Amino acid sequence: MEITYEEIISDLKKRIFKPVYFLAGEEPYYIDLITDYIEQNVLPEADRSFNQMVLYGEDTTVNNITELCRRYPMMATHQVVIIKEAQVLKKIEDLIIYIEKPLPSTILVINYKYKVLDKRTRLVKLLDSQGVYFESNRFRDYQVPGWIERYLMTQGIKSEPDVSAMLTEYLGNDLHRIANELTKLFITLPAGKPVITTKLIEQNIGISKDYNNFELQKAVGEKNIQKANMIVHHFAANPRDNPVTLTIASLFSYFSKLLKFHYLTDRSRNNVAAALSVNPYFVKDYESAALKYNVSKTLQIISLLRIFDLKAKGVGDMGSEPGDLLKEMVFKILHL
Repeated sequence: MEITYEEIISDLKKRIFKPVYFLAGEEPYYIDLITDYIEQNVLPEADRSFNQMVLYGEDTTVNNITELCRRYPMMATHQVVIIKEAQVLKKIEDLIIYIEKPLPSTILVINYKYKVLDKRTRLVKLLDSQGVYFESNRFRDYQVPGWIERYLMTQGIKSEPDVSAMLTEYLGNDLHRIANELTKLFITLPAGKPVITTKLIEQNIGISKDYNNFELQKAVGEKNIQKANMIVHHFAANPRDNPVTLTIASLFSYFSKLLKFHYLTDRSRNNVAAALSVNPYFVKDYESAALKYNVSKTLQIISLLRIFDLKAKGVGDMGSEPGDLLKEMVFKILHL
């Protein structure tokens, strides 16, 4: 069974330590959080100068790491050895020699970003038995709004329903970037009113609360031609801030979920939310859109979006401006 970030932090807070923490994966956010927690909390500050070492993969070797780990702590219960950027470390599989018999008084942390180990290898099997092998996978876009809502909840912050979707559209699935932007927002919150609004985002992050892919998606779903045209013309006038390929991807995701909605037999709010991986608040939007776009129209739109995606990438198009492609595409969707 794979260990979670929450389980690791819970044990560390209880001062239940493992001799080796191998932190790998495409999503660096949790890798850095665990590394930082160990670096800042395992040893008292007075013990760190002699018993805590931070090395970088390009500046060290497996033999050097092994020698450091086999030293005993100086006037302390533990020593901590942290290897950052370990993904560039050569012959990392040679760590097996140390991990077979790790020193209980050493806590070795391997920060191995953007890569994973082959779980069939002896190294991973040893890590599972002697320490911790943690894999942090990159979030898919549909998972990010839920992550934002949970993150805000842990901070005691509330938000308007559109906030998580709006931030996801603008910031993507980079959790570090999202967390940093949210931290900036926390500072700007009015005293006694811990609520993040779309207006606050517009003022402090620069995302327009009226002109973004999420709002275009809503306008198209409602067949609100006037609002959709206003957004499309804004996008066409600002192509660098609103790449047409991202807009097409956003609409493709939306209509793919709408198609799935059409085939659901259980359309209870919670079931729809789970099936479409959306906040229950947005279920009503899909219910409304389904009345305007039946299965046949939804399939036609998905096909249309594929065609325009190719055109936007230069396939089957004679060099149309991105804004013109966007206007034509949205016009055809709204008038099916």
